Amino acid sequence: MAIPSLGFLESFESRYSKGSWHPAMTANATLASYWLNWRFFVCAIWVLISTTVAMILIWKNEIFGKSNRHIGETVQQETAATMYEDDTWRPCLKGVHPAWLLAYRLIAFFVLMVLLIVTALVNGGSIFYYYTQWTFTLITIYFGLGSILSIYGCYQYHKRVSGDKVDNVEADAEQGTHVTASPIDSNISNITKNPDSHEEHGVRQSAGLWAHAFQIIFQMNAGAVLLTDCVFWLIMVPFLAQKDYHLNVLAVNMHSLNAIFLLGDSALNCLRFPLFRIAYFLLWTVVYVIFQWTLHACVYLWWPYPFLDLSSSYAPLWYLVVGVMHIPCYGGFALTIKLKHYLLSKLFPHSYQCPR
Repeated sequence: MAIPSLGFLESFESRYSKGSWHPAMTANATLASYWLNWRFFVCAIWVLISTTVAMILIWKNEIFGKSNRHIGETVQQETAATMYEDDTWRPCLKGVHPAWLLAYRLIAFFVLMVLLIVTALVNGGSIFYYYTQWTFTLITIYFGLGSILSIYGCYQYHKRVSGDKVDNVEADAEQGTHVTASPIDSNISNITKNPDSHEEHGVRQSAGLWAHAFQIIFQMNAGAVLLTDCVFWLIMVPFLAQKDYHLNVLAVNMHSLNAIFLLGDSALNCLRFPLFRIAYFLLWTVVYVIFQWTLHACVYLWWPYPFLDLSSSYAPLWYLVVGVMHIPCYGGFALTIKLKHYLLSKLFPHSYQCPR
């Protein structure tokens, strides 16, 4: 175990070195003998199991195309996958205007996009060979899409508030010519005019395709960001410090701002966090692994992470360990969301509006 572990850390160190140095070339993966062995078949089994589990979770729990709207006496029971349109742009506290969440997402998107471009210019396009940059690109897309959805949400919020003001003015002008409404009629009118009353009575617009995509990307990032940053700060940095390796600013920012911005957005937003969507996190990693396998089967290249190299006798164990690590990483973020629900519901019991 010591040899592959050391190789993994040395490969990481070389990643941020200057010049065009790459990890040492190992066995030629373009040869059939590289793949026709027990190590590849065991690793393929781990990948197949992960894919199968993920697809089963999605098939049993997702409700794409089903309506979440409650109309009249027809009440549909909410499930873990239930999602509404305003979940993507509504802050978790009623007193917070959606524009604050929009501003936060715009700032995060701009900072992450600039950092990604600068890193690509400094280190070259080969940075997208790494899982970290895949994840960093994904979280940049998350904040870009989130900004668009928040802009739409601010527009909808403004329409609702403006509509309420117009209705109230008209009601005051006509108050002298109408008979006083009964309490029942007044309640019905308030439900129709007040957007908050809509939510309290369950009349909310079902989420569409982009809202579902946004939710899925959020939960994919939750696990992937925690996985990359924990490995970097808890394993890589202590080892590199012993070798007098000095991290540059890009490396530090790449493995800190992603988590900071995502945690900040999680604290502000009203998105749900059903556990079954760990399936998308698993599929994200599976796609990366298959991409690396396909690329190396066609071109003789160095492996970005030595534990992906199937020529090592420890490869099946490495693949299993990395696969199992997805559970605590995703679970850790889920616990963070639960802690948010607990604290904010206690501190702001009348204003907190996220589903528990």
